[in-house]
This record gives sequence, C-alpha cells and structure tokens, in this order.
Amino acid sequence: MATKNDDEESGKKVKLAEHTAIKNMDMVQKKNRVSVWVKKSTLEYEEELRNLQIELIKVQNHVKTCGLRILILFEGRDAAGKGGTIKRFTEHINPRGVRVVALEKPSDREQTQWYFQRYVQHLPSAGEIVLFDRSWYNRAMVDPVMEFCTDEQNKRFLKDVPLFEQLLVKDGIFLFKFYFSVSKDEQIRRFDARKTNPLKQYKVSCVDKMAQEMWDQYTIKKFQMLSETNRTIAPWIIIRSNDKKKARLNCIKYILYNLDYEDKVPESKLKPDPEIVISGIDELKHMEDNLLKPLELPG
Repeated sequence: MATKNDDEESGKKVKLAEHTAIKNMDMVQKKNRVSVWVKKSTLEYEEELRNLQIELIKVQNHVKTCGLRILILFEGRDAAGKGGTIKRFTEHINPRGVRVVALEKPSDREQTQWYFQRYVQHLPSAGEIVLFDRSWYNRAMVDPVMEFCTDEQNKRFLKDVPLFEQLLVKDGIFLFKFYFSVSKDEQIRRFDARKTNPLKQYKVSCVDKMAQEMWDQYTIKKFQMLSETNRTIAPWIIIRSNDKKKARLNCIKYILYNLDYEDKVPESKLKPDPEIVISGIDELKHMEDNLLKPLELPG
C-alpha cells in the first residue's frame, strides 16, 4: 500500500494500521488528504475481521451474563501467528473480562512444584475468557527439544495431560486447543522480516536459528503430542497459518461457530474454511501418510 506522493518516487511502501483502509474507504477527497491504493483483499479482510470482532463482543457479554468460563490455548512453532491472532481476538472486547497469559520460564521455586501448578492459578473464573499464549504444552514440544526437561518428565506429562484436561472440561470449562501450523520457508521469512522491523525487535530471539535447525525434531514431537493428547473431550484444532490473515479469521470463526450465544449471526457466516482449519485426527493421518516425505509434512 503506497501513497501517490514522495513515497512512490522513492519506491517505499507505507503500511497502514489495520482497519484504516475500510474506515476511510468512503471519505471525500479534500485538500489535506492524499490517495492511498490498497488491495481489494485488504478491504475484504478488514470488513470480515470487524464483523467477527462484533460477534466476539456478543460472546463476551453472554459469558459474563451466564457466568461461563472459556479457556483457549494457542500453540505452534515460533512465528506461526499465535500472538497476532490473540491481538485481534482481544482488540475490541472489555479487558476486564479477558486475560492473556504468557508465562516466563519457571522460577527455581516453580520448578519444584507440580508441573501444572503455575498454570492452574490462571484458569478462568465465572464470566472470564482466558487465552494462553503457549501453555502447559511447552512440556510436549519446546522443553524436550531444547532439553529443558528429561525424557521421563516429557513422557509423564503426555500421560497426565489428558486426565488434567478432562477434569477441566467436566468441571464446566469450555476448552479450545489451537495449534498454528506454519511452513519452514514461511517461518524463516518471518524471522528475517522481524530483524528489519523496529517495532518487532522484542520478538527477535537467539533461538530463532535453532527453530530452523531443529525443525525435524519439533515435527516428531508435534506428532507425538497429537497422538497422545488429541481426545474427543479436548481435541486439537490445527490452523494452517502461512496466510496470517486467513489464519486469524478462521480461528475466530471456529470459536464463534462452536459457541451458542444471544443474537448470533447465521452459522453459515461463521463456518471455517476446511483448507485452513484441520481436525487433530486429520492432521495425524496426514502426517502418518507423509512420514517418509518430510518436505510435505506441515509445520
């Protein structure tokens, strides 16, 4: 997106803040305004995102009124699009009724506790929506690959977590588990883009290179995690996230489609794209069919 002025001559592009294009689409030309060309797909994305965010406000009102508890886990490789989706989810809902949990590495004291203990204190109370930007599933992928836990701790976790999640769901918590799947090429492209963006420097990490070097190890742990923890009562939902905008929209759609709330729009408008939203069972089958073709395995 570029303005028809000095930026065009210099070859630079000006990135507009999200919602700016659709907000100004019908503005009248004035002396102090400049024309900005945007893709039609950008307008369509911003309009659909706005409509979904209106639905999220309805959901939050319903959650508060009925005293519901909603817990959403966001997992996936680095730069898979988890944080961007969480940002759009929470952007226009009341911050008093939603919490984003992104824990630092465990302290010395926490390392002596029951593994799930530090997560339990962040579970939702009545009327709350809680989103985990990475969760207890660190013990399934990151920890064993980076050797932050022992093999025995990893195996014990995979046996314990289905029971733990069963307790949560049977106690009345609505649990959503999303795994954002990004390709190896797209991941490195996003890593490189972060390095040149001063507003994303906090995302640049010394482990970025290791995420690429240990790609296959992460793939093995992903398969193991899905095999052991995809249960009917707490299934995994895979979000293909090479296209970040489609991933955001379809993740939000999945949540809205699977919740009942007052004044809900027709479900036909909330049905996720089956090319973007994949069940844990289908992802396992796809991985099993391509075990000998690593380049065809999703991230």
